[in-house]
Amino acid sequence: MALDTHGLTIHTHTASEAGLLVNSYLVETGAGVVVVDTNLLNSEIAALVAKVDALGKPLLGVFVTHAHPDHFNGVHALVDGRDVPVYATEAVDRVIRDISDAKRAQWGPVYGDEWPAVTAFPTVQLKDGDPVTLDGVRYTARDLGPAESHADSVFLVQADGADRDVAFIGDLAFHGTHPYTADGHGAQWLEALDTLAAELADAAVLLPGHGAPTGVEVLAAQRDYLLCYRAEVARLADGQPSLTAEAKEELDRAMEKYAPDAPLSWMIALGADAVAAELAAS
Repeated sequence: MALDTHGLTIHTHTASEAGLLVNSYLVETGAGVVVVDTNLLNSEIAALVAKVDALGKPLLGVFVTHAHPDHFNGVHALVDGRDVPVYATEAVDRVIRDISDAKRAQWGPVYGDEWPAVTAFPTVQLKDGDPVTLDGVRYTARDLGPAESHADSVFLVQADGADRDVAFIGDLAFHGTHPYTADGHGAQWLEALDTLAAELADAAVLLPGHGAPTGVEVLAAQRDYLLCYRAEVARLADGQPSLTAEAKEELDRAMEKYAPDAPLSWMIALGADAVAAELAAS
């Protein structure tokens, strides 16, 4: 189903839970399609490419919000054989280039043939505030620095004649799922959420990397989750830079109680040591 809002038609391709429930967005205009973020696994990526092709319009561009593989792994399959620009902020581009080989070495053996063998890097690097216009739609980069990942950005999108932005927020706020916290920039993430809450107060809709379209309230909900998570980690770590296995189990129970029935609960323990180390260092 397509979302029609403020002059934009936006299709969503959502991966399975094995693919981390990541959203890829297809912005359809009269002359073509723009993709914002891709998918993690080859089967999900193939479905995304098929969805783009089914629209019967040329691919005009790809935007990547941040440097996590579930958002950039599918770029190669989308642009292979096509002359299509791939946009990202300078920081996101730099981190993708820094981590792609290490991520493949880490996760390739886990996922086998489902992990893409090739990474396609951004071809156009954007500074904070840089606009890109494709078929009458303006995409403005907002560089937030390290937050959920080592480099995060938002794209503010506005159709010609519209008076409000649609905000593609990547993973700066997860909507209805447990978040990834393992990159260890929690304090900066909280600051970014405060910044965005003011900047996006008038946005028409926020489109997260995981979860359904939402409003600006998702930023406050993410902030509350992180504060609770960090408080639990601080209590359980007691000043140490990591948690014991028993403490991680207790953390799991506490956060599952905080967000009952939320998917991706395996991420709770995954980020525990990174957050403990961040808190210990501060």
